[in-house]
Amino acid sequence: MDERYQKNFPVSWEQFHRDSRALAWRLTNGDRHFEAIVCVTRGGLVPAAIVAREMSIRVIETVCVASYDYDKQGELKVLKEVAPHIRALGGEGGRNVLIVDDLVDTGKTARVVRDMLPEAHFATVYAKPAGRPLVDTFVTEVSQDTWIFLPWDMGLQFTPPISGHAG
Repeated sequence: MDERYQKNFPVSWEQFHRDSRALAWRLTNGDRHFEAIVCVTRGGLVPAAIVAREMSIRVIETVCVASYDYDKQGELKVLKEVAPHIRALGGEGGRNVLIVDDLVDTGKTARVVRDMLPEAHFATVYAKPAGRPLVDTFVTEVSQDTWIFLPWDMGLQFTPPISGHAG
């Protein structure tokens, strides 16, 4: 793992679901009406589905950005942009669009997506200090030196007792 990350923050499926619902709840308490969600793939797919269900939003678009190779940040690549008719919702800049991602870390991906939809509302489940100014709504802030282990990146396995004796 990258030496910048000194701490681990493992997130279970149940916790991620609760946090994504909390994000939807925060978004429903605002004065904005969203006609569509743009989820940042791949991390934004799961929270976008949960937020879409909770907020009764049926139009879901993707913007495909690659910035991580497992546990290391790499070169940013836009693999698929947002469709023009989605960008136009609510006027130029996508005012009636909700962008959803799992987290904002350094803010590189968020900047690219913000450039595509400057008037959209950007929401993430988790936020780190470097990227936090780029999002409008988030649920939990974690320190910059923390690696967030999301549920789709983990598997269940046996953990031996601390004593080393299984019996």
